[in-house]
Amino acid sequence: MPILVETPVLSVSNLVVRYGAGCHVCQRSMEKNRCTACGTVWAVNNISLSVYPGEVLGIVGESGSGKTTLMRSLYFDFVPTAGKAVLSDYKGGQKNIWAASAAEQRLIKNNTMGMVYQNPVMGLRMNYSAAANIAEKIIAAGCRNAGKMTERAGELLEAVEIMTSRMSEAPKNFSGGMQQRVQISKALANNPALLLLDEVTTGLDLSVQAKVLDLIRKIKARYGISILLVSHDLAVIRMLADRTIVMLDGRIVESGLTDQILEDPQDAYTQQLVHSLI
Repeated sequence: MPILVETPVLSVSNLVVRYGAGCHVCQRSMEKNRCTACGTVWAVNNISLSVYPGEVLGIVGESGSGKTTLMRSLYFDFVPTAGKAVLSDYKGGQKNIWAASAAEQRLIKNNTMGMVYQNPVMGLRMNYSAAANIAEKIIAAGCRNAGKMTERAGELLEAVEIMTSRMSEAPKNFSGGMQQRVQISKALANNPALLLLDEVTTGLDLSVQAKVLDLIRKIKARYGISILLVSHDLAVIRMLADRTIVMLDGRIVESGLTDQILEDPQDAYTQQLVHSLI
């Protein structure tokens, strides 16, 4: 009997995000992720990864390791220098999303992916109501039915444990944790196949962090969504991720099942991370 291989929701191959022209000694004369000869910064340096259906893939690393650059490149906030990324829900997983037209990239952002930024200001219109923020995403996907948008906004806000009686309030009046939950509801508006979460608990009180992390677990269970989760905190990765990638200076230094990485880290930097968690 043939072995069935599951098709990834997302596959990234050889992603490079470089700031500077580069030179003939780049990669051989590096100080962390910066070329000492020409000054070029290799923010993301030849990264490849896959995310499978229903999986949470964690990406952990210190500040400046390239985690957020990777994430925002996937959401078309940054233009990659090189590389290929395909989504199973776009053109049958056959076309590089970074080679798509601007109109196609907007379509992908509004239908296939949802993004939750570390800073809610980047993901929300703070002076619009919570419901209007969600409706904006739904309208961008082509819906014009006000009744359906209101119903969907109420459903999503309830799913992230925000009272529907507050759906007409603006996020600027909400706490940081509530703003993140509105961002999550907006990201889920069009049932995306992939949810991108970038440092979603950073800056929140510990009790609020716990509530947001528990919410993410419930959303994964309820919607069966695939998640790419970026964090500098290995405790967050331990709680949520099935597999984990460890990044340092723009490169992947270790990857594997989260339990394996936590119990038996092989790379010196990963060992340092795990030791700091104990």
